[in-house]
Amino acid sequence: MSESVTRRRTGMGLRNFKHRWSEQPRDNLVTSDVPGKDSATPPGEDDGRQGALKRFSAMWPPFRKGRKDKAKDLEPTETRQNPPVADNVSIQPRRVSGQYFFEYLVVVSLKKNKDGSNYEPQITYQFPKRDVMAKFQKEEEEKTLKAISLFCFPEGINWAPLTEYHSETFSFVLTEIDGSRRNGYCRRLLPRGKGARPPEAYCIISSLACFGLFSKIFDEVEKRRQISMALIYPFMQKLREASFPAPGQTVEIKSFIPESGTEIIHLTRPLDSWLEHVNFCTLFDCLTDEEVLQVFAAAVLERRIIFIAEELGTLSQVLHAVAALLYPFTWQHTFISIVPEILIDVVMAPTPYLLGVQKRLLDLVTDQSDLLLVDLSKHKEKTFRVTIGDEDSILPPKLQAEILVALSQRKNVSDVEEAKKVEEVNRVVSEAFLHFFVRTVGHYTSYVKFTKEGPGVFENRRFYKAIESKTIRHFVKKFMQTQMFDLFIQELEQQQPLGLQQGIFHRKIAEYQKKKSVKTKKH
Repeated sequence: MSESVTRRRTGMGLRNFKHRWSEQPRDNLVTSDVPGKDSATPPGEDDGRQGALKRFSAMWPPFRKGRKDKAKDLEPTETRQNPPVADNVSIQPRRVSGQYFFEYLVVVSLKKNKDGSNYEPQITYQFPKRDVMAKFQKEEEEKTLKAISLFCFPEGINWAPLTEYHSETFSFVLTEIDGSRRNGYCRRLLPRGKGARPPEAYCIISSLACFGLFSKIFDEVEKRRQISMALIYPFMQKLREASFPAPGQTVEIKSFIPESGTEIIHLTRPLDSWLEHVNFCTLFDCLTDEEVLQVFAAAVLERRIIFIAEELGTLSQVLHAVAALLYPFTWQHTFISIVPEILIDVVMAPTPYLLGVQKRLLDLVTDQSDLLLVDLSKHKEKTFRVTIGDEDSILPPKLQAEILVALSQRKNVSDVEEAKKVEEVNRVVSEAFLHFFVRTVGHYTSYVKFTKEGPGVFENRRFYKAIESKTIRHFVKKFMQTQMFDLFIQELEQQQPLGLQQGIFHRKIAEYQKKKSVKTKKH
């Protein structure tokens, strides 16, 4: 849910967005981490940072002149032309019985550069290999593979051989030019061997968002890697031949391991597919309930938010969790769960973003203002290092209190096993914030007028005036100006009337209205 640079629809409606970007040359595409990616330097090109910076600065002109004169560089005329950070590769066919589990698996290793002074991430294994491709497809795949290398090792080239390394799992998102997203799941570990050696990373690219399921797949890949690289191929081939299970269903993968025999691996997809890429436990381990509310308030108004932490897994989990709090709305702007050091100047972008930055780069982001800088570290001096100052007053006070009461129910699941705990915490948290949107904008369906010909029309003024509470009306007035609300309504206008009666959000609205009606009758 680590992520990518997504600069879609900023300052423009969906229709204008499609028209504008349809005219952009494909050379402007950037691969990014969410959501995003960019490219690491392959052999024969410029060395590490210099080469990647060249490509990046060419794509984002506002960042070229340096940090000192950034204010005059970032003119409004330029910010309206934000290039989307996108990743274009050849589209894989879908199986008749369902989607592939993944597009491909790669192993990214750290190799000494030509002068032997630093390490560069390079892909040393790829499955499946694509030999029969058109020239433009090969070029696009090369861009994607370079980007994967960069996001598997966002720290850059400053590595040294290690004798011990704590294995970690994190994710990022690759965003297409049309706004569709693919997920990168990454596990870094120390390969088998003796003596000091650099870590390597396994990365799976998939259009499917299911962090827990792919973490289990990595367990199997890692187990086979410790025996022999040759054992990875048959396992991944079996996995690729299997259809991705429906929510709540299980798929069995048979795999042979020497000295262990044939193993049957059960991969179960969570029943609630909406939350299968999210773990709210990590978010609430790092922040108090009140702090989460302030982060949510800033996100719901589409502000600039930077999270800092030491662990890559913490950053990717927290950013995906924050984005999930916005459901049924979708974050429409820049989203990079782990910003590679070489792309750190993205923090200067004047448009909304959700960024994850490793704490060792803190000095490079603290000179920013007009944003919320959130420290997720365990031993932190304070949580909010930079604020705008009104984060605790954006949400209506009564609704803030309701969310806090709902969140307190998490205490009832402290003694259950980890998997059940995550599932229950996800349910409690998601329902608390979903109810917030039910209370604030849940009456939206009554203000979409459809005709026999053409799309529906949303009656903004009547919708806004129908809100009785002054504090809620004040909040909704601001929220209506966001891109996420604008896109939500545009998609609503394109639906048929029956299309409005679907989904969990509408079910929650119906439940709330029913309770409200019963309460009114009693009085």
